[in-house]
Amino acid sequence: MSNKFHLNAGQSKPNSVRRQLLAGSAALPLAGVMSYSSNATAQGATKTLNISHQFPGGTIQAGDFRDRLCRKFAESVEKRTKGALKFQIYPGSSLMKTNAQFSAMRKGALDISLFPMPYAGGEVPELNIGLMPALVSSYEQAAKWKTAEVGRMLTKVLEDKGIILLSWVWQAGGVASRSKSIVNPEDVKGLKIRGGSREFDLMLKAAGASVISLPSNEIYAAMQTGAMDAAYTSSTSFMSFKLEELAKAFTSARQKSYWFMLEPLMMSKQIFDSLPKDQRDALMAAGAEMEKFGMDAAKDDDKTAALAYARAGSKVSDVDAAVVDKWKAIARDTAWKDYSEKNESCAALLKAAEKVS
Repeated sequence: MSNKFHLNAGQSKPNSVRRQLLAGSAALPLAGVMSYSSNATAQGATKTLNISHQFPGGTIQAGDFRDRLCRKFAESVEKRTKGALKFQIYPGSSLMKTNAQFSAMRKGALDISLFPMPYAGGEVPELNIGLMPALVSSYEQAAKWKTAEVGRMLTKVLEDKGIILLSWVWQAGGVASRSKSIVNPEDVKGLKIRGGSREFDLMLKAAGASVISLPSNEIYAAMQTGAMDAAYTSSTSFMSFKLEELAKAFTSARQKSYWFMLEPLMMSKQIFDSLPKDQRDALMAAGAEMEKFGMDAAKDDDKTAALAYARAGSKVSDVDAAVVDKWKAIARDTAWKDYSEKNESCAALLKAAEKVS
């Protein structure tokens, strides 16, 4: 029997054969990708899109409504495209870290995310308008943004940065505290607090707080260790991240709020534009269809969160119009002023948003 392919050190011919084998195997994945890309554009082919978000996973019937919205959206698009588009959903930042998702969409490395818009404010300053304190004070006012001048301007800003807005999702929020109730501006003095955006933090600083910046899925650990005294976030996140286990006081959004965040379903424009028109139309139609579900679910969670925290033993407080006005007075001189001075685009966006009553 010949020993010509026995791999002993120093033999040149076997090494040459090995290099040929490795070269051949390395070419296989590329050929597979090229074949898939060709098939993906063929008539009737199936393409799978990834949806990533930071919130806890569940089912289409139960769990965090933001995860449910993604699943309902996916189901709707699959039906509309007769299975040509399918989806893989990655909750809990399981595909990539929370703050990396926006940049990934811009580069075409992530297809879709339900993403808190102000998280991208460091990259695109205009997006901080998605959590501008006391600028929006009701869901009805928030819903008007989509078709108002501010909505058209914001959509254009995002498209210029490589992002398509699929579904407008707004959430009200309150504040949970490890110690005392936080209702009026003087209540935050001396506390370490998470606001949720640069602009919200500016308002809190002016009221005497120290601010901490982190995603909502990291609040529990910060409060548990005592690194943070209190946190603002959406009503849904207060429940999903189980902050009632740590809170002694809770200010709800069930009546009024000066904390409204835009958390839309966003898509990479690069990926969106690569799809045929009928699939792009299906994505936009399904996104619009989800907006009523999002608003109804967010409103329900405002009420449910107040009840959940009361049951857990927290002292629950509410906000009225007079309280909103107190915070708005501070916000105008700090957050709003800072934002409008960033650039002409920010100034124009804020002016347009103020027109929406």
